[in-house]
Amino acid sequence: MASCPLFLLVPHPPPPLVAIPRRHSPLPHILTSCRSPLLSRQQSFRCRCSSSSSSSSSSGPRERSPRPQQQQGCTQQRPGRGSAVDPVGFLAKIGVSDRAFAQFLRDRHKAFKDRKWEMHSRFIDLKEASSGFDLLGLHRHRQHRVDFMDWAPGARYCSLVGDFNQWSATENCAREGHLGHDDFGYWFVILEDKLREGQEADEYFFQEYNYVDDYDKGDNGVNAEDLIRRMNEEYWEPGEVKSRRSRLETVAKLYEQMFGPNGPQTEEELGEIPDAETRYKNWKATQKDDLSSSSPSYDIIDTGQDFDIFNVVTDRASFEKFQAKATPLAYWVEMRKGRKAWIEKYVPAISHKDKYRVYFNTPDGALERVPAWATYVLPDAEGMQSYAVHWEPPPEEIYKWRFQRPKIKGSLRIYECHVGISGSEQKISSFQEFMSSVLPHIKEAGYNAIQLIGVPEHKDYSSVGYKVTNYFAVSSRFGTPDDFKKLVDEAHGLGLLVLLDIVHSYASADELVGLSLYDGSNDCYFHSGKRGHHKYWGTRMFKYDDVDVLHFLLSNLNWWVTEYQIDGFQFHSLSSMLYTHNGFSTFTGAIEEYCNQYVDKDALIYLILANEMLHELHPDIITIAEDATYYPGLCEPTTQGGLGFDYWTNLSIPDMWLWHLENVPEREWSMSKIMKVLISSNHNMLSYVENHNQSISGRKSFAEIVLNTGMSSSGSVDDDLIFRASSLLKIIKLITFTTSGGAYLNFMGNEFAHPKRVEFPMSSNDYSFHLAYRQWELLDKGVHKNVFNFDKDIMTLDENERIISRGSLNIHHCDDTNMVISFTRGPFLFVFNFNPDVPYQLYRIGVDEAGEYQLILNTDETKYGGCGELNSSQYMKRTNDKRVDGCRNSLELTLASRSAQVKEKLD
Repeated sequence: MASCPLFLLVPHPPPPLVAIPRRHSPLPHILTSCRSPLLSRQQSFRCRCSSSSSSSSSSGPRERSPRPQQQQGCTQQRPGRGSAVDPVGFLAKIGVSDRAFAQFLRDRHKAFKDRKWEMHSRFIDLKEASSGFDLLGLHRHRQHRVDFMDWAPGARYCSLVGDFNQWSATENCAREGHLGHDDFGYWFVILEDKLREGQEADEYFFQEYNYVDDYDKGDNGVNAEDLIRRMNEEYWEPGEVKSRRSRLETVAKLYEQMFGPNGPQTEEELGEIPDAETRYKNWKATQKDDLSSSSPSYDIIDTGQDFDIFNVVTDRASFEKFQAKATPLAYWVEMRKGRKAWIEKYVPAISHKDKYRVYFNTPDGALERVPAWATYVLPDAEGMQSYAVHWEPPPEEIYKWRFQRPKIKGSLRIYECHVGISGSEQKISSFQEFMSSVLPHIKEAGYNAIQLIGVPEHKDYSSVGYKVTNYFAVSSRFGTPDDFKKLVDEAHGLGLLVLLDIVHSYASADELVGLSLYDGSNDCYFHSGKRGHHKYWGTRMFKYDDVDVLHFLLSNLNWWVTEYQIDGFQFHSLSSMLYTHNGFSTFTGAIEEYCNQYVDKDALIYLILANEMLHELHPDIITIAEDATYYPGLCEPTTQGGLGFDYWTNLSIPDMWLWHLENVPEREWSMSKIMKVLISSNHNMLSYVENHNQSISGRKSFAEIVLNTGMSSSGSVDDDLIFRASSLLKIIKLITFTTSGGAYLNFMGNEFAHPKRVEFPMSSNDYSFHLAYRQWELLDKGVHKNVFNFDKDIMTLDENERIISRGSLNIHHCDDTNMVISFTRGPFLFVFNFNPDVPYQLYRIGVDEAGEYQLILNTDETKYGGCGELNSSQYMKRTNDKRVDGCRNSLELTLASRSAQVKEKLD
């Protein structure tokens, strides 16, 4: 980013998620007797209206309410229409009147509507646009075959190679013409199951088999003639289906009527032919007495208005009759045979755990690639070339979900973790080890969500998982897809939400495993030229204006939620994708920097589409924006010009603490500057003291910084230093937690002051695991035990009182000289003494409400490693009527140095 520390910039955090009044627009009256799925599904491809919610300034606990877009049903109107959409609606709420930025938002909204219409021409709605995983990749078809589909517009030939065909590039290839390759660059390959020796082919070419659903049932012996006869007798009403001996039967009858022996022989006998409407009415009159006919009516009611395909009014009775009719698929299901019959007759074209790759012939020569939609990949198999693994376990071995997604009320307390470094041994840990050892600890520590980093497949382990190569595959270093499902399921069983750190802002530049030069061309998934490469990280930048790239990215989000029951996403490093300079530019936070020529409007449109899709298909999903530039409107509804996220991450807070710890003597800390960063805007704000960034890539953890400050030459740390370090870490944790806007994050190990940073194996450290693990044995020792007990009690306090999900802060006292801060949040009073040397006796703090205040948390208690200067008689304090800090009442408190207290006003 910029040359100065991030927290010193003037932050423009996103405005609060304020509810907007519900607006109603007239619905087009659509009644059709034979409405197609296309027309009915089009109407779910809309922006949603918003509804009112309670004010965030209430002193009571604030529930994590549904998003405004979700609180009202989908408005059935043409996409882009309706008075509910205001592209600049949130500007008035934050007091911004910049004309250039307002015009940018209007232009972006127009481009957004154009992009949706462009997608609408290819996909029915957002659900179909985000369900590419149902078609692309390898999928078993019910007609005893496996279908493979992939997107490679630059290729001229496509085939599948692997163990199943001895890696032959010609045996299983796409057909010629549109049956194997369409105009959009999608390739289609069919792998036919092979008949076993002595078996005869199926009688019907459309014979289906049950592979999963009721796989042990079937073989009812029903043939097609029996089904057609039963449908005529049981399903269709008399006269609804008219059998014809030939397709030309109706034409022959009409010809005989017009030109047969009884028809007119001359033009005079033919007479004047009435217009079509008159002929139809005459025919209708002859049919009105035919009670045996149950055919639906297709009369179109003429209202005198111009024809509009979105506003067709037809016969209501026929429409209701058509809607009530169920499809006759149940009859055809009876023809399916069971899995046992399939295994007996066929040899699978590709078996479970078979290795495979996709082969392309391109203008630059032949290529073998790991398929982009592969769900299980071995990126570096003992020096061999990477390959995908076909994951199709038998039905009896498929993982069965046991627990429902937990419902979290109030705040999010997120535990960020990396599976590979989660063990206590110097090695790469597995999903199984994480599930058995770390998940119970997270639950005990009081957190209600975990955020996993490095889960999607990546070839370079030292990249922490941020250089993703295979977006639909879990990292094979940690286990199989079913192992990850079990981890998520166990977390849900413990009441923990599972969030995923998703990297759609860039991708690995690896050409053998990743998407770079996937089909031999430089602009398949990514921009060509300099724009397609990150300026400093050597990664590739997605082409967000391409419909097929959007299809890939949206499907990837939906895949993790659908397949693995993920509860939400943190979108990593948005500044890399929002700006063509990738966020590495001098940035002051001025409003014009959010709408100049360096802003990628297509990336913004993708984020809007992603949030709309996720919250429409999965209403309880959580999305978090990690943006170092604090783009305006991150957490505003998309209908009001925002991007639609639930929370935004305040990256200034950890940078501020790091700057103070490393560069500013503790006695010179400014309380007003600290509070300015902490509460610049805490609505929907995720706060944290330090995440993995603060202890990785050469940096140190805060505990390491504080403990090493006074380390002796022998490497030992005296007790006084340990006490001072522990006291400082506790008050930093408490003030950061209590000023957050409904969400708080802690990186694995920091809850007990892990003394070492994280450093992944790489060439610079000789690929050592010396710093790539966690020292869990410290949990029961000295200062680490004390800090953990304190962190746990903070989480428990929030679980019981929902402190950070309450209303806004009310700061009463902020004294730079005495280094004391005091504020209230609902009925709770928070007092912090950052002075490292001076304790205070009878320090007076102003409060608005008179009454008794009970001490409920004190960082100086002995169980937290403190001195325990307060005795039980000082836990309860009653206000007096002396005015202090502009308040009508005040309290006299005893404050130990480097300590904090939480008091609750009693009713």
